[in-house]
Amino acid sequence: MESSSTSAIVEALTRAIVEHRLQPGTKLAEQKLADHFGVSRTLVRQALFQMAQNKLVTLEPARGAFVSTPSVEEARQVFAVRRMLETEMTRAFVRSVTPAKIKALRAHVASEKAAMGTADASSRTELLGDFHVRMAELMGNEVLAHLLGDLISRCALITLMYQSASAAEHSHEEHGEIVTALAARDEDHAVALMQSHLEHVEASLTFDRKRPASDLAMALAPVTASQVH
Repeated sequence: MESSSTSAIVEALTRAIVEHRLQPGTKLAEQKLADHFGVSRTLVRQALFQMAQNKLVTLEPARGAFVSTPSVEEARQVFAVRRMLETEMTRAFVRSVTPAKIKALRAHVASEKAAMGTADASSRTELLGDFHVRMAELMGNEVLAHLLGDLISRCALITLMYQSASAAEHSHEEHGEIVTALAARDEDHAVALMQSHLEHVEASLTFDRKRPASDLAMALAPVTASQVH
């Protein structure tokens, strides 16, 4: 039970980060989180330690836990790793492509498009990141899906801090182009599109932006204590 509660707290906090509700630099007070989730501070501490292992949380002696604030250099390194992984993932996907996989990706891109027409920025952010994880899942590669999930979570912090507002629409359009190339089994073109897509996302980052502020209670408002048990 304790293990599942800890995992649920990690999942809730990670989702709040990915959906841009919890912002970089936010203090994650153990007692506030324990009260919010209706659990002990020990379970909260375990959850924060797990998130620190994934670089989503920074633990500072005598100060507590904070949502990590990625540096410019870290941002560049994360995107470099994503390019290495995802260009090869794209090659492998083309070689194992099936109509069912293409149908699943097109359904995901359709969901992205629907989200683009709403004011729900968190849904857009989550769907755009999930596209890349979905490719790995459709390949049946759970290890790659997990690695990408961690990287996408770190990218959520990076884009929150540094990305321009117009970048989401471009990402959605490029996802559609990638799926078209995958469906055509055009390996070289699909790889080139994925490479340029990730380069465009990185190029959209503005590294002189001020760090946004956040409120812990408001960020976790969609999550209730009952979801943790």
